[in-house]
Amino acid sequence: MTQNTSQVIEIQSKTIDARGPRFSAAITTVVLATALATHSVWVLVAQALVFAIGAFRGPQFTPYTAIFRTVIRPRLKGEVPTEDVRPPQVAQSVGLVFVLVGIAASLANLPILFTIATGAALAAAFLNAAFNFCLGCEVYLILLRLR
Repeated sequence: MTQNTSQVIEIQSKTIDARGPRFSAAITTVVLATALATHSVWVLVAQALVFAIGAFRGPQFTPYTAIFRTVIRPRLKGEVPTEDVRPPQVAQSVGLVFVLVGIAASLANLPILFTIATGAALAAAFLNAAFNFCLGCEVYLILLRLR
């Protein structure tokens, strides 16, 4: 493998289709709204697993991105916008923290804390899905500035 080829592979592995996280946020919004409406800890556990995959492996490895890649992306036309994978990965981490708090609150029989934590994660997912505003990505940028 030449140096140029390895550089291209390295660059490609650090970027993702920028439309994928927004699609994933739409599914996450539905899942978290369901968890909030039903107060189901099991729905929240399922979302925690998705967030954990996104946080530790990268958002490009989540089941929601697999749906985007196989069902949605082939139907989209035009140039593929890309973005750095790190901000969405931090967003997945932030989401994971909120749903873990929600799960712990449910197990500790603290329904108000469950509602607050799940509602905060839901609000962030909705902002991304509806307005393409990623709160977790903004946290990433703030952390970069603080370094």
